[in-house]
Amino acid sequence: MSTVSPSSVAVDGGKDIAKIHHQDEAQKELDAGALFVLKSKGSWLHCGYHLTNSIVCPPLLSLPYAFTFLGWETGILCLAIAALVTFYSYNSISLVLEHHAQSGHRHLRFRDMAHDILGPNWGRYYVGPIQFMVCYGAVVGGVLLGGQCMKLYEFVIIFGCLILILAQIPSFHSLRHINMIALALCLTYSACATAGNSSKGPNKDYSIRGDNESRVFGMFNAIGIIATTFGNGIIPEIQATIAPPVKGKMFKGLCFCYAVLGVTFFSVAISGYWAFGNQSGGLILGNFLDGGKPLVPKWFIFTTNFLVILQQSAIAAVYLQPTNEVLEKTFADPLSKEFSLRNVIPRIISRSLSVIIATFVAAMLPFFGDINSVLGAFGFIPLDFILPVVFFNLTFKPSKSSPIFWLNLSIAVVFSAIGVIAAIAAVRQMGLDAKNYQLFANVDH
Repeated sequence: MSTVSPSSVAVDGGKDIAKIHHQDEAQKELDAGALFVLKSKGSWLHCGYHLTNSIVCPPLLSLPYAFTFLGWETGILCLAIAALVTFYSYNSISLVLEHHAQSGHRHLRFRDMAHDILGPNWGRYYVGPIQFMVCYGAVVGGVLLGGQCMKLYEFVIIFGCLILILAQIPSFHSLRHINMIALALCLTYSACATAGNSSKGPNKDYSIRGDNESRVFGMFNAIGIIATTFGNGIIPEIQATIAPPVKGKMFKGLCFCYAVLGVTFFSVAISGYWAFGNQSGGLILGNFLDGGKPLVPKWFIFTTNFLVILQQSAIAAVYLQPTNEVLEKTFADPLSKEFSLRNVIPRIISRSLSVIIATFVAAMLPFFGDINSVLGAFGFIPLDFILPVVFFNLTFKPSKSSPIFWLNLSIAVVFSAIGVIAAIAAVRQMGLDAKNYQLFANVDH
């Protein structure tokens, strides 16, 4: 009798993923993570909500800061290249997922793909740990951002409690309406951030500061920040929420997402850098206060920050999904009902502990912009720029004489080199900034 690989799920037409345990008696262990967290019930529009909320989120407010290391021309060019490459990469990995689904094995997780395409060790020791670092790091960064927006160390704890509540939502698909609301919040605060950038700020200086060495490292540090801003890291998990057949639905969701991305990213980056030049902070909203003096009405600053915080709580819930899936797989019993006491109690305890740890780490770290660059260099560049095109070439095996083969190879090689240098630059910048901060300090930068 044939068996189903533990890294993939056999599918048959439109059968729901919840019927996984009827498909192969030889499967020794049922996957509670797939059954309870990665339910395949969504439409392409729900997919669009998930994509948008995982990409178009508060780290976009760091784009003017990235421009301080790049300048006008290079900054806009890097932003446009990142948009084109990530859209291409996300669509490529979606096509790979569709191909395997049509072949009878639907991958539900990033590490599943690496297991089947690259080999078991790649999934277990490389892709899995990197994805966990990226997603959990995004939660830590989100809690930190919440505290930074309100300029209060204590608010880090309050924001962590809000995430703690959202973390108990059982499945990824259950977040669809929350992500729809979060999309509206993002559009609103992006418009506020753009409108709030005015000529009342400091004298505009668009020069790139520092000596030649600092400028070079700063440029790659900025690339890491942009990679984080465009980063996702959970494309397979998002596509897993789509009800079969999945063909073509992810592309519609991506188009929806990038329409929103084009409006928000470029407007905030350009207007923020125009208003504050090389004085742009790691979070552009911080520039609305010039030496303690508000450049816009205080109610405007408070409202914008509050909208950011609300969306960030939803984003943290999205990026907790890979962690939740692992916790569910480890502690839940797939033979018991999803909401039985046997599964609910371990779910509440394990998810609560994961959020508490993230909140504690966030309270220790006061520099949001640098966290962005580290996540981008070590996590998002490999997951979102390199692996998708590698998966595509290994799955579809395009001819070496075809443009697609060389395009994918070029993307993988170029961004591998960029990723290594960006990682060095990110660690260097964090080391420099760490001299100016203390653990558990007020997050007022």
